[in-house]
Amino acid sequence: MKQKTDMQESVASKKIYTSAEIKALNDKYHGLSVEERVKELYVDFDEKEVMLTSSFAATSALLLSIFSSYKPTQKIYFIDTGYHFEETLAYKEQLTKLYGLQVESVSAGKEDHEYTSKNQTWKSNPELCCAINKVRPLEAIKRRFSVWVSGLMSWQSDHRASLDIFEERGGILKFYPLLDVSQEEREKYIQEHNYPFHPLIAKGYHSIGCKHCTVPGEDRSGRWNNSPKTECGLHL
Repeated sequence: MKQKTDMQESVASKKIYTSAEIKALNDKYHGLSVEERVKELYVDFDEKEVMLTSSFAATSALLLSIFSSYKPTQKIYFIDTGYHFEETLAYKEQLTKLYGLQVESVSAGKEDHEYTSKNQTWKSNPELCCAINKVRPLEAIKRRFSVWVSGLMSWQSDHRASLDIFEERGGILKFYPLLDVSQEEREKYIQEHNYPFHPLIAKGYHSIGCKHCTVPGEDRSGRWNNSPKTECGLHL
């Protein structure tokens, strides 16, 4: 019999959680601090089940520093769209060195990315551009994991305000350890721990994505300017 590949074994062992199990997790984690949530994550899940992503934007240092303290071997996936600001790439390198992060870049295939560059798809169809350069590349690896960690916070948008700490989304369990952290609490936490800010924050950018679709603005108002689009599609 042909041996299974690592990918096949990983997909086969991926756990799908029931509504009752997700409710139990939310009941348990609601009363915990952010640090306690991250620590408890590795009691309830094996490191190999966990997919942690970061855009290295705005204040990513907060969540990444906590993970580096409790699980320094945790791999962090960075979706390299090919359209990031140079400041974002520099911030990524800064945090990687500062916290000893294990970062792996994920990106679209060469032909797919070149298609969006040639056609400037972000102008005519930003949903398609995000799908090609963000959503699809991550879909290719997402099937290997049971739980996906992201640093979303409820005050950032109406969609994010509707989420819970654990949610089933697109066949994977999403975990938002910062979800109920207020903007004031976030700023206080950053100041107390002296976390480095993304360099574009000083220029009025508060939510930072691809350079073609991001302008200065409060919260997420600078994303996809003059467009009803509020999410790239990763978290829908």
